[in-house]
Formats: sequence, structure tokens, C-alpha cells
Amino acid sequence: MATTRRVRARRGEGVLLREEILRAAGELLAETGTEDALTVRVVAVRAGVTTPSVYLHFAGKEELVEAVCLRAWDELGRIFAESRGGDPFLALGRCGRAYARFALDHPAQYRVLMMRPSAGPGVPAAASAAFGHMVAAVAACVRAGVLQGDPETLALGLWSAVHGCVSLLIAQPSFPWPEDREALIAHIVHMAGFGAALQSRLPRALPPSARLAAELDDFGVRLTAAGEQSGQTGQCGQPGQTDSV
Repeated sequence: MATTRRVRARRGEGVLLREEILRAAGELLAETGTEDALTVRVVAVRAGVTTPSVYLHFAGKEELVEAVCLRAWDELGRIFAESRGGDPFLALGRCGRAYARFALDHPAQYRVLMMRPSAGPGVPAAASAAFGHMVAAVAACVRAGVLQGDPETLALGLWSAVHGCVSLLIAQPSFPWPEDREALIAHIVHMAGFGAALQSRLPRALPPSARLAAELDDFGVRLTAAGEQSGQTGQCGQPGQTDSV
């Protein structure tokens, strides 16, 4: 691999050099699909700098890998912002599906940031940001009355469901998953969203299974009729749309 010899950076060019290092590391991560390939030496060669130059900006491989992954994570905030708006319950579904798609589109970054133990004390920035986005979407549903309870507690349940789904898809690729992964993700998000809406309204003492099944069937019939009367079809979507919780 050819290496471009660099001249000494002028004052103020340190930020540009850091960006070049991150870009080179990001390219390697995308090409290999694993953070194992991101050694400081290999990244330095790709960026056309010396190894000591990398250490001027990053304490070591772990800090470099996390910085590379967090660059991709910034995109998640933009995706959440685009997914929110309109009906809050439908927006919550869009956020859940968008989160899952992002994780599957960036499996190496997701493994680093969300699927391995935290290196230090405190909540990692990536987890805090993801949870914050989910809480905001849930809080809008609570204000609208469709969800009841503490937004953070509800968000933990929904986030856990989506994270569990994508973590299994990433960690167990040889498992016989359904071919239509989008449908699987939509099912998990739909189940988690409606489960949260129902759970907050259920009594502590539930009736026997047969009675509960009959009550839920009746509820489903009434909900379907209400949707048809309001001009909606399918899973809480507008006619001709696939938008759903």
C-alpha cells in the first residue's frame, strides 16, 4: 500500500489532520467490517501520516475506534429528527424502524458502541444519545395520551426490544431469520409499541386466558372499525400508506 509523505502541519491544521485520520479509519472499518483491522499503524499508513501523528490526536486504538464510530452515530440524530413529526404514535414507530435500519446499515459501529461492555464509568455518549432520542419520541406519545406512564421507563422497554432484535440479527447472521428483515423489524416495533400502550391500561389482576383472549378480540374489532370510520386502513396508516407503529 503506497504511503504519501506529508510535510509538517502548519498552525491550525491539526483539526484537518484529525479529520483525515478519522476518514481513513472509517474507510478501513467499512471495507473490513470489523474494528480489529483498525490498528494505529494501519490507519496511519492509509491516512499517509506517521504513527506518532495519530497519537497526537488519539490516546490509542480504543479511542480512535470510538471516535470513528461516533461520527456515524451523529447521523442517527438526523434520522430521528426526520422520523418525528405528525402523529406521535406513528412517529414513534418510524423512529423505532429507523433505529433498527441504522444499526443494520452500520453493524461494525453498532457492535462497538452498543454491543460490548463500556470501557469506563458513566453512560457512554452513544447510549445516552440513542436513549434521549427514544425518550423524546415516547414523551410526545405520553402528552398525546396514547401512552401512559413515565417516558423514560416506557422508552427503556421499547429501546430494549428494538436493540435486542438488531443485536441478534448482527450477532447471529447464520440463524434462519425470515428473508424479509424489514417485515421482522416492523413486527417487533409494532408489537413493542402496542404492547406499551396496552400494558399501561391493564389491571394488575388479569382475567383467565380464555376471557382475556375474547376481550382482546373484541378490542381488535372495535379498533379496526374505528380506523375504517376515520378513513384509515392497515396498521394505523393512511390509505395507501404503510406507515405504522
